[in-house]
Amino acid sequence: MGEFVRDPNHWLFKMSPAEWIRAGLGEVARAETALSHGDARGGTAGLKRGAGMALNGALILEPEDAWGRTYVEHLKGLASDSRVPEAVRLASQRVLDAVPPAGEVVILRTPRAHATIVDAARDVIAHAWVVVQRHEKSPM
Repeated sequence: MGEFVRDPNHWLFKMSPAEWIRAGLGEVARAETALSHGDARGGTAGLKRGAGMALNGALILEPEDAWGRTYVEHLKGLASDSRVPEAVRLASQRVLDAVPPAGEVVILRTPRAHATIVDAARDVIAHAWVVVQRHEKSPM
C-alpha cells in the first residue's frame, strides 16, 4: 500500500494506523478502569471497542473485507481468520465472549477476574500493532 492519506470524512481513514493503535490502547485503559470500579457493562463494551479500534489500523494497511466495518465485526473476522496465529484468534474470541451481567444482577469480582479479558484485548491490539509495524517506515 502507498503512503497513508488522511480523510476526515471516511470512517477508516480519519486516523492514521498508529493513531488507531493509540486510540485502542486508550480505550482499553478506560475499560480497565471501568471494570475496576464495578462497571462491567461499560468495561466489556470498552474492551471490544478498543480492540476493534486498533484493528482499524491494521485494516488500513492490509484491507480485509471479511472483517467488516464495525469493531465487533472486526473481532469476529479476526477470530475466524485462519491466516493469523491461533493465540490471536483465541484472544479475539475471548473479547467477543465477554458479556456483562444482564438486568440488575450484581456480580462481585476481583480485579484478577477481569485480567484475562483485558489481556485478551491487549493481545488483539498487539497483533494490530505488528501489522502496522510491518508497513511503517519509522517507529510509532
